[in-house]
Amino acid sequence: MKTIAYIRVSSSKQTLEHQRFEIENFTSREGIKIDEWVEEKISSRKSLDKRQLGKLLNDLKENDRLITCEISRLGRSLLEVMKILETCLNKNCQVWTLKENYRLGNDIQSKVLAFAFGLAAEIERKLISERTKSSLANIKASGKKLGRPLSSQSQKLKLSKNTKKVQHLIAQGLPKSKIAKILGVHRSTVRHFIDRLKLISLIL
Repeated sequence: MKTIAYIRVSSSKQTLEHQRFEIENFTSREGIKIDEWVEEKISSRKSLDKRQLGKLLNDLKENDRLITCEISRLGRSLLEVMKILETCLNKNCQVWTLKENYRLGNDIQSKVLAFAFGLAAEIERKLISERTKSSLANIKASGKKLGRPLSSQSQKLKLSKNTKKVQHLIAQGLPKSKIAKILGVHRSTVRHFIDRLKLISLIL
């Protein structure tokens, strides 16, 4: 049996010392010896395989105990936290948190929780999938185009490739809003482009 303390902060500007202090105080009172410290400065948005926590979970052995200051140190989303807890409990490992005072282990209540976590995670995955499909269907039905919109740089490049056409449309006396609609760009992009053309003509 091994006891591992896991501490994490989201950025290099934050310090791990407070979490270490909290765990050291707790384990000292409880007479628990920390066999290994796992520390990392990384956002919980990063996938588990890019975090030390991912390796820690893979290396856990039966009856190992994982201690952390609070449940949010393990993951950012409820789905991810449930997945992590399910992994630990399925390996017959204990998970202790100081803030929430969780003591998840090998007892029958924890086994029931492990089942509940797995079921909740599966339901959440399905709900997310259904919400995504529904949102995409609604967007498509409204006539909006899916995918990333053209960036400002892309729009400027599009105008640069059609300089003669822009000049021709200007000569016809078309308003900027009409030119923008014809070329499929924003009105402000056309305005800035025309101002640049005027500046170039003055320099020349």
